[in-house]
Amino acid sequence: MVIKWDDSASNGEIEKAVLLRTEFYPSQPISFITPDYPMAEEDFDIMSLAAYLHLNPEQVRKMADRNKLPGRRVSGKWRFSRPEIHQWFEKRIGLSDEQELVEVDKVLERNQTATNEPVRIPELLSIDNIYVPFLARTKSSVIKQICDLTGQTGRLWDPSKMSEAIKSREELHPTALGNGVALLHPRRPMPTILGDPFLALGVTTSGIPFGGPRGCLTDLFFLIGSTDESFHLRVLARLSRLIQQPDLLDNIRSAETPSATWQTIQEVDEGLE
Repeated sequence: MVIKWDDSASNGEIEKAVLLRTEFYPSQPISFITPDYPMAEEDFDIMSLAAYLHLNPEQVRKMADRNKLPGRRVSGKWRFSRPEIHQWFEKRIGLSDEQELVEVDKVLERNQTATNEPVRIPELLSIDNIYVPFLARTKSSVIKQICDLTGQTGRLWDPSKMSEAIKSREELHPTALGNGVALLHPRRPMPTILGDPFLALGVTTSGIPFGGPRGCLTDLFFLIGSTDESFHLRVLARLSRLIQQPDLLDNIRSAETPSATWQTIQEVDEGLE
């Protein structure tokens, strides 16, 4: 005998159905059927997330069971929100060392479509979006000025909207790192206010308080403008690898012009795998 119910069925209704079955059909096994809820378009299941992360399904299942992945069970099956997985990836990028970042970078690049090229930081960071020296002196002025300056180059169509989104992101969790770098970006890509993905960079003459760990001051400010979550993660992973390269940050700080800064970054980016 088959007993079918949905989430609206109470425990009492289910118990009553079982008792009736036992009374009238004592020799027949019970089969419970639960509805097959449709998966949201942006959700992963175990198999699709395993393919996305280049892991086997059992590894993904164990990570989910151990609360190592953001997910939820729907009718006993794991479902993973695509935006939440992207946020998990972003946090992982921020906490990774060089070797881990190489692996993250490879995973993200393998998931690009065949028509996309690998991310190259110098191609996203044009010379006219490098501000040396960057004259902002407070956290709020850093965010406003880097957005305004990028708006003047035509890469950002609504600087004030981007500025407000970045402020909200910084209030949630500062993007300043312990090496004096901040990776400014909104919580979600904002494709309606920019034409193409871009990077901008502001280099102040001295460090300012920006929420860095252990009170670390920040003097290098990257602004990340992305059109979708996947590309944002690829840029973030590549940029995180770049700023861990020996001597790069010191060389950026000592560069006196935007073109010299760009050349420094270009030479190091070329050397990444």
